[in-house]
Amino acid sequence: MPTRRSALRQSALAAALAFASSAALAGTVTVITSFPKELTAAYKAAFEKANPDIKIEILNKNTVAGIAFVRETAAGNRPEVFWASAPDAFEVLKRDNLLVAAPDLDNKAIPAKVGNYPINDPKGFYKGQALAGYGIMYNTRYLKANKLAAPREWDDLLRREWFGHVAMTAPSRSGTMHLTVETILQGEGWDAGWGKVLQMAGNSAQITERSFGVPDGINNGQFGAGPVIDFFGLAGKYSGFPVDFVYPTMTSVVPANIALIAGGKNTADAKKFIQYTLSQAGQELLLQPKISRLPVLSYSAFGNKIPAGYPDPQAIVKRAKVNFNADLSEDRYAVVHSLFDQTITFRLKELQAATKAIHDAEAKLAAKPNAQAADLIRQARALAFSPIVGASLAGQADFLKVFASNKKEVAVSKQITGLEESWNRKARENYAKAAELAEQATGLIK
Repeated sequence: MPTRRSALRQSALAAALAFASSAALAGTVTVITSFPKELTAAYKAAFEKANPDIKIEILNKNTVAGIAFVRETAAGNRPEVFWASAPDAFEVLKRDNLLVAAPDLDNKAIPAKVGNYPINDPKGFYKGQALAGYGIMYNTRYLKANKLAAPREWDDLLRREWFGHVAMTAPSRSGTMHLTVETILQGEGWDAGWGKVLQMAGNSAQITERSFGVPDGINNGQFGAGPVIDFFGLAGKYSGFPVDFVYPTMTSVVPANIALIAGGKNTADAKKFIQYTLSQAGQELLLQPKISRLPVLSYSAFGNKIPAGYPDPQAIVKRAKVNFNADLSEDRYAVVHSLFDQTITFRLKELQAATKAIHDAEAKLAAKPNAQAADLIRQARALAFSPIVGASLAGQADFLKVFASNKKEVAVSKQITGLEESWNRKARENYAKAAELAEQATGLIK
């Protein structure tokens, strides 16, 4: 029969062993994400407070760079969690066998869909953690100073009075901008959609290095307006900047996702972090003014905690004209990036010059009609605002497969480089000819 002292000693030893065991399992969870510090810092602090034996390490990269980092890092050394706004990026990772299915991670109070769009991957490879819509952020003081009407639709940013007042970023640098471009392409169709994107870019003062550059520039009055994911605009508004945000009718609402990365070092604790982001407490963090994201949890679960006038995703979905197709977006992911960069990012000055010449000619034409000048302007518009790659080629599986292939293979790299160089060269020629035709039109109008 053990003595009381012996029993206490055995109990203490068992507790120590249990603590040592849990400590061995605990550790660091690395989260690779494109989200801003205001969001990641809030989740890190709240989770670590609730789980003091687990540390969260944030590795901030834009979505495209994040995918590349996961691909290039050996299994066993990868981050544990991928967290971003672009559902097509998760489809890319899933296709490449870089995610781990975790059907056990869930919050039963989260609806299955937003509109007709599934919030979670059907096989559990990624979870919807927030909702995201795409629209226009603008600076109210800037608009007043420059006598610009508040934009409501994408077309508003294409008008000649907006020349030089817009800012964009490239899809290759921002997963959220990729979703914005895809939303326009899917809503308008490939050719017409690229026409709007090219005109908006032509009116832009800058293509920023990161997606943060557009909202930061609008917050501080450097730019008048630009396309952003909703939380950038809402966070600026609810943080007291002189800005506002509007959802055009040509928009979509899709989940921002979170997933376990295959080959991570600490999957057990990573699951705890993901589960926390889906919990009631984790969802309530999204409502902080500096974060201002749309929760996936139904608003009825929050009582009176939803701020007055906060966007209702279900209401936005009802009036939105785009049913976003993540599979289509994934199929042409690399093509959209490459085409945007070769014809816009790397040729912005030429596109701006063509756009300005067209605007000037149209202003003179409006004051004094001239049939010959009008025809020249139509030709200039067709050259400047039509995609180098048309809808027919963009829909061919063999063409898309080239860009989805491993670019480290010499033959693939050579083929893609050749196509990109031809697009870049053709864009330069088109913009130069468009500017020339527009200037000829201006000269005809006396």
